[in-house]
Amino acid sequence: MTIFIFGSFVQIYAIVNFIKTPMNKPVTTGMYKISRHPQDTSIFISFIGICLCIGSWIALLILLISHIFKHYSVLAEEEACVEQYGESYKEYMKKIPRYMLFF
Repeated sequence: MTIFIFGSFVQIYAIVNFIKTPMNKPVTTGMYKISRHPQDTSIFISFIGICLCIGSWIALLILLISHIFKHYSVLAEEEACVEQYGESYKEYMKKIPRYMLFF
């Protein structure tokens, strides 16, 4: 349950960071200093918590498989951000990992 709660708080904080950023600039503050996709990462963490709480290895396997497919939409989103924000987003990509820490 702790993992779920942690993921939920990260999600809320990331949404607040997203809302406070002007539309013509990439979000680079708050959780976005740690991850280029903190909302996706926090949802994944929350769902891991749910899978562990219910004790379902099948649910965890389905989550992992769905996250593999989600990765392709993340790649497309990053391409769109490069087109929209240009060089500033490319620099951001060099500094900040895609998901968290080293991913």
